Amino acid sequence: MPEHIAQRMVDYIATMNLSPEDRLFSVCYTTARNLVHRLGAKLNLNISPHDLRRHSATFASRNGVPLEIISKVILRHQDLKTTQIYLGKVSDAEAIRWMDNLHEK
Repeated sequence: MPEHIAQRMVDYIATMNLSPEDRLFSVCYTTARNLVHRLGAKLNLNISPHDLRRHSATFASRNGVPLEIISKVILRHQDLKTTQIYLGKVSDAEAIRWMDNLHEK
């Protein structure tokens, strides 16, 4: 989460005098999961919040974000190996594309 968003949340929590037991958002995980499933169904996709999490991490990885940042900041994994497994393997076509980019072809 960007620092300026985190600070706004901290300020909001202080202003509203919320306790740790209070819910910051009125949506629970089940509601969010159902919403994602329903929206996916409208697009003929079988999708879950976990799929969105994986997509976000993969998108960051494919756009040059260092693996350590993806692991610790985006996915909040304790171990880098978990992130490596989570992102899966790179296809041969993608490996060739990255090599071409590296060598500026």
